Amino acid sequence: MPSGEYLRYVALGDSQVEGLGDGDDTTGLRGWADRLAEHIASVNPGLHYANLAIRGRVAGQVHAEQLGPALALRPDLATVVAGVNDLLRPRFDAAEVAAHLEDMFGALTAAGAQVATVTFPDIGRIVPLARPLRSRVFDLNTRIRAAAARHGVAVAETGRQAIATDPRLWSADRLHASPLGHERIAAAVAQAIHLPRSDDAWTRPLPPQAVQGRRQAAAAELRWAATFLGPWLGRRLRGQSSGDGRTAKRPQLLPLKALPSSPEGTGRRETT
Repeated sequence: MPSGEYLRYVALGDSQVEGLGDGDDTTGLRGWADRLAEHIASVNPGLHYANLAIRGRVAGQVHAEQLGPALALRPDLATVVAGVNDLLRPRFDAAEVAAHLEDMFGALTAAGAQVATVTFPDIGRIVPLARPLRSRVFDLNTRIRAAAARHGVAVAETGRQAIATDPRLWSADRLHASPLGHERIAAAVAQAIHLPRSDDAWTRPLPPQAVQGRRQAAAAELRWAATFLGPWLGRRLRGQSSGDGRTAKRPQLLPLKALPSSPEGTGRRETT
């Protein structure tokens, strides 16, 4: 299909795809997938768009819950992004996560869709306490690239760009992109699928900012742990997910005039 001539775009994934960090559950979440849809619609006003993503989902849940509905919508473009929630679990298995992603890649491409995905940035440079998980990120990225190559899936290499770990691209919880971060991810995917008027501007660094002193940085880490890490660990210990009881914000293909996405079905705001 010529670049940009998409009529049916379906997004599959977790909280980043749903749009957490870009808007809220009262006014509606935007997120990079919505932003990508807007970019496509700027060159093809006939686009219809669905977003099946639900926060807190691991790759196996995205595969089990979202692939079937996505195929039923007969997309000519699909984005598949999942795996970060798996990375954060004690029993992470990179091969298993990649297998779920590859099954989705294969099914969607076999159905005639152009598929795109992303690689993940070095989590240890975003959350210092997560440095022990860096090897998991690198392993999963390698497997994503290999699976994508086998199925002709476009890869937005956000994992290889220094800008992806700039704190200004992340929301206060450091787990979800900020509005600027979602904007950059959308631009990265647009470039990966060769949309008209897309380029590598998303890779360019932001203006320098003042570096925090050691004491300020330590205080910031303590505040983050108390505000975000503690509640997240509490949910894990209780066997709860931020996605419990949630439904997709945009389960049907709709024209872009229906954006911003309705907050119906999303309930209270929580982090992944």
